[in-house]
Amino acid sequence: MEYKTHSAAETEALGERLAPALDRGAVLAYTGDLGAGKTAFTRGVARGLGVPGRVTSPTFTIVNEYEGGRLPLFHFDMYRLGSSEELYDIGWEDYLARGGVCAVEWSENVDDALEDCIRVDIRRGCDECSRRITITGVEGF
Repeated sequence: MEYKTHSAAETEALGERLAPALDRGAVLAYTGDLGAGKTAFTRGVARGLGVPGRVTSPTFTIVNEYEGGRLPLFHFDMYRLGSSEELYDIGWEDYLARGGVCAVEWSENVDDALEDCIRVDIRRGCDECSRRITITGVEGF
């Protein structure tokens, strides 16, 4: 399904709308332009899961963990990873086993390790604030 948003707040709201459809172990595989709104979308997912606190980009930490919601949220940034081997080195299987939602930015860098995931592609639209967001692999949304 393709959606259009016109602000970061609308992108967050779309992520929040998706959250109720997410179950334990869900993997959100993000692709899209640099600065297109992947973290904004994740902030919305966090809000929809009831995660308290501020959600920030895990660019320098690789993964940020958020507890306290309906499900834990593990927010990954794979920009600096060169392969899925490195994903396993940081404990990917352990995160999956914890039964939370894994939101994976730059998923194309580790695509061969991602199975049965929800694909979220976020692209810039015709102006600075517009985004085209395509979501596939989720029922009931």
